[in-house]
Amino acid sequence: MGATKRDLEDENGPPVGTSSKKPRRHVAALVLARGGSKGIPLKNIKKLAGVPLLAWVLRAAADAEMFDSVWVSTDHDEIENVAKSWGAKVHRRSPEVSRDCSTSLETIQEFLRNNTDVDVVCNIQATSPCLHPSHLKGALKKILEDGYDSVFSVVRRHQFRWKEVKKGSVECTQPLNLDPAKRPRRQDWDGELYENGSFYISTRDLILNEGRLQGGKVGYHEMEAEHSVDIDVDIDWPVAEQRVRRYGYFGRGVSLMFCKVSGCLTDGRVSLSASGEDTVSIHYKDTTGIGMLKKDDVEVVLLISRDDLVTQSLADKLKKVTGCEVMLVEEDPLKDLQSVVRKKKMDWKDVAFMGNETADASCLKLAGLSAVPADACKDASDAAKYTCRLLGGAGAVKEFAEHVLLQKQKANCSRRSGGLRSEW
Repeated sequence: MGATKRDLEDENGPPVGTSSKKPRRHVAALVLARGGSKGIPLKNIKKLAGVPLLAWVLRAAADAEMFDSVWVSTDHDEIENVAKSWGAKVHRRSPEVSRDCSTSLETIQEFLRNNTDVDVVCNIQATSPCLHPSHLKGALKKILEDGYDSVFSVVRRHQFRWKEVKKGSVECTQPLNLDPAKRPRRQDWDGELYENGSFYISTRDLILNEGRLQGGKVGYHEMEAEHSVDIDVDIDWPVAEQRVRRYGYFGRGVSLMFCKVSGCLTDGRVSLSASGEDTVSIHYKDTTGIGMLKKDDVEVVLLISRDDLVTQSLADKLKKVTGCEVMLVEEDPLKDLQSVVRKKKMDWKDVAFMGNETADASCLKLAGLSAVPADACKDASDAAKYTCRLLGGAGAVKEFAEHVLLQKQKANCSRRSGGLRSEW
């Protein structure tokens, strides 16, 4: 996860425009993710563009660098595991607020009663995968700087509304927001603001003492139509997949990638020849993918287990074929890689990792971007942030390389367009 607001304030002092005498308020991001979704079972952790749905908003919240804590409220073990793998804290909600009839307000109130240090809560909808850090920054500014008690996200729509006529009634419909005799062109009409449900920010007092999310001094943050994506039923999924690939927040990009050789770059099999030589095979697609990463200034380090004597014997050849550093690691590679990350003065959020075994889970969770081949073990798949469609040794490395490069491209485009510009 990215640095929190408190980390940045401790290092740089209070944000611009705030007084050092003002008491610092604890601002929490909270994503509600119940396990009992009726429209799409376990919708909140279903993979969207290779990433769990829940993770898209967790990444945006972390990189906003405005929250003292980021939470997921859930009643489900699998959702809890995904949330923790993306660096979020977990509030295990009670059965009383986990029913089909439970409201968001009731769940948030329970969270606040259990976390008495939280002063402001930003309820982020898990089903809004095109949310960006800049949206959250702009809205939080109204709360923290401008004195608003509640701020929520809206989208502008140019839609003409008419009065509903009940079936069997002889009443005629009437226009609600236009004069048909002077029907405006779209470009001549400002449209209207609608809640898009992406987030609701409210003070503790408003939620607990007044029992509502919107009240007091109320403001809104307008989001672009292309970022106002909501997923409710199955038919929304393919549309959302296209939108998120084009408009989703892909993070800041990575500059270093660790890749396990056995099971990722190879299919894990060893071929025995009549001459007694042991061989492994590497797909041309995967070496091409590694080349693409290096061309885009992403350093690639190949990892071979110290117990894998066959692949070790081919280390020099692997280095020559791929042009990558080849590193020997223990069964659990975390300890070895921690020292590399520290030596390069990097953070794990700047690192990509590809593995396939249970022992790789800790690295898969820590890395800013991580992946497993389609045939990886369940523990590794649960810990990874991206699951490839292809198998290990059959193009999975190239598929992940393309995902890494897409992430970098999206991050660079956002910076150039100001999408990630701080609004403080």
